[in-house]
Amino acid sequence: MKILSANRTVFALFLLLGLALPLGATDLPVAGQTAGPAQKLIFPEKGAYTGAYVDFGDGEDNITLEALEKFEKMVGKHQAIIAFGNFWGEQAFPKKNVMIVTHYGATPLIFWSPWDKPYSEGLLPDRFNLYNILSGAWDAYIDKWAEDARDCGKPLLVAWGIEMNGTWFPWSGYYYGGGQKDLLNPPNDPLGPKIYKEAYRYVVNRVRAKGVKNIQWVFHVNNQSYPPEGTWNRYASYYPGADYVDVLALSVYGKISKYMGWGSFSDVFRLAYEELRKVAPNKPLIVAEWGIGEYPQDGNKAEWIKNAFQDFQERFPQVKAAVFWHERWQNKDESYSNLRVNSSPEALSAYREGVSNPRWLSLPQYQPEK
Repeated sequence: MKILSANRTVFALFLLLGLALPLGATDLPVAGQTAGPAQKLIFPEKGAYTGAYVDFGDGEDNITLEALEKFEKMVGKHQAIIAFGNFWGEQAFPKKNVMIVTHYGATPLIFWSPWDKPYSEGLLPDRFNLYNILSGAWDAYIDKWAEDARDCGKPLLVAWGIEMNGTWFPWSGYYYGGGQKDLLNPPNDPLGPKIYKEAYRYVVNRVRAKGVKNIQWVFHVNNQSYPPEGTWNRYASYYPGADYVDVLALSVYGKISKYMGWGSFSDVFRLAYEELRKVAPNKPLIVAEWGIGEYPQDGNKAEWIKNAFQDFQERFPQVKAAVFWHERWQNKDESYSNLRVNSSPEALSAYREGVSNPRWLSLPQYQPEK
């Protein structure tokens, strides 16, 4: 998601989306077929899906078919997954955006965030705070959202309450007691992660109660936990359980502000990848956000992208999708963070070359929900 807070610029994440269908998988549905009700995305055994977030504006939801087609033409590859935001402050299921993305021929990855306007990072919990959710204050909204999701009949990836292990979003465990122990309710889990897990399960249970079978639930963490001290803020503390998660996801970024140091893709990804794999070894893992800014005085963006694609193939083959964060924004100090894939001709060339590898699958494959 768009980086606005100082903490977020210090602890950045990265997410890449890419997959290719294994040769000989003739029993799978035809690529790009129209997905009917209760179908779900298949993650191939080999390769990865390619995907993107395409600078959809401050609300992360201003999607147009023209923008998707323009991005595809620029990078030379159709996108199998398109990510976008859906904030609770809008109080509506994003049907229009879902239909645009599926018409384009991709699977929607929805960042469903309990967040109120003005959608600025670094603010305290708002009316959609986890306590209000657990009290039932937003049951009517959740139920209507669930019904609309079910009735749209399209396969959806939904990441609820992303990057909860940071401090930039109001649903972060940091704001709900952090690492304090819940002495009244054994087994004394860290309070912040415990409340987050309860809210995650509560939302999923209400959605499922409406007969929704076309959603795959995504557990989406930041590569760097903040605050980093101790063990309470690790991924496993927030994991709501195998029954509530279908897909693991990471945000992983290189340098995205002038205040950050330069690190290779492997530097910012390897430890996070290894930690998240241990949380649920049998779940598919994707990079839901990845990217890097253009800072020629500090490092070579084109080389960073080139090495990332090489690492995905050689060092991190269990990544089943990667979504590039194609966005440029102005920071409070009037500097710019330019993560766009075409921030320079060299960066675009590196991305085009990397994503052209046939291991990056450009059309989603589906199967009926059993």
